[in-house]
Amino acid sequence: MANLSKKAITKAVKGKNIIITGASSGIGERTAFLLSECGAHVILLARTEDKLKMVKENIETLGGAASYYPCDLTNMDEIEKTSEKILADFKHVDVLVNNAGRSIRRSVHESVNRFHDFERTMEINYFGAVKIILGFLPTMIGRQTGQIVNISSIGVLANSPRFSAYVASKAALDAFSRCLAAEVKGDNIKVTNIFMPLVRTPMIAPTKLYRYMPALMPDEAAMMVAKAIVHKPNSIASNMGKFASATYSLAPAINVGIQSIGYRIFPSTRAGLTTDKKLNLAQRAFARILPGEYH
Repeated sequence: MANLSKKAITKAVKGKNIIITGASSGIGERTAFLLSECGAHVILLARTEDKLKMVKENIETLGGAASYYPCDLTNMDEIEKTSEKILADFKHVDVLVNNAGRSIRRSVHESVNRFHDFERTMEINYFGAVKIILGFLPTMIGRQTGQIVNISSIGVLANSPRFSAYVASKAALDAFSRCLAAEVKGDNIKVTNIFMPLVRTPMIAPTKLYRYMPALMPDEAAMMVAKAIVHKPNSIASNMGKFASATYSLAPAINVGIQSIGYRIFPSTRAGLTTDKKLNLAQRAFARILPGEYH
């Protein structure tokens, strides 16, 4: 990632219309700044208009081009109307970056009376992402060009405990995207899934133990998105993500055993949300081998 030059990014994105969902903060915001700096017209989607307006104005202050559309990405009717408005305004979209998402850290046995946790993660992470893809796919097929970039999670590769709701929703989008990729390959449309490791964003802030775990900065995550647009691979994963996936494919019992150890030595959701204590020696050691989960 470090050797990806601004020149290469500019060549890939200059003059293109690029939608970024969840663009009001975190990975989405930093991606918008990076791509607009390299000449893209970024189209910002998120729920909160005030935050979107601020991102747009900051981009324009730096000489970039941006537009924004407030949209509740859990509301399918709202997504459809927003997609239609964007197409009416811009005629086409070159790249769609599905970044918006919700993460829940809670074990299954703590969720037996919280079925809504599973519903709301599917709502935005899967159904919302699929709905917006469906909105722009026909135009991409008609133009015989386009790219869909989905921000997935390393947890999909690692089968991370306490993230069953989140990982399942991201895994659903991954499976959908792999099927779609084969269907649209002949239409010159690329689909890329990024299995993102832990990133320091507002989403992980409530879980205080993450302060002491290795994590990417949002600008590094934005560079992963840029890499996806420049090189257009089927997927991007960290070395740790690839290792986790390989261990489950080749020796699933080992993978489950490792994750089980991590599940036992790290605190539950309630403790993880409230503790300010630094990680103990066992936790620090394990944090180096247990992949962090986020988008």
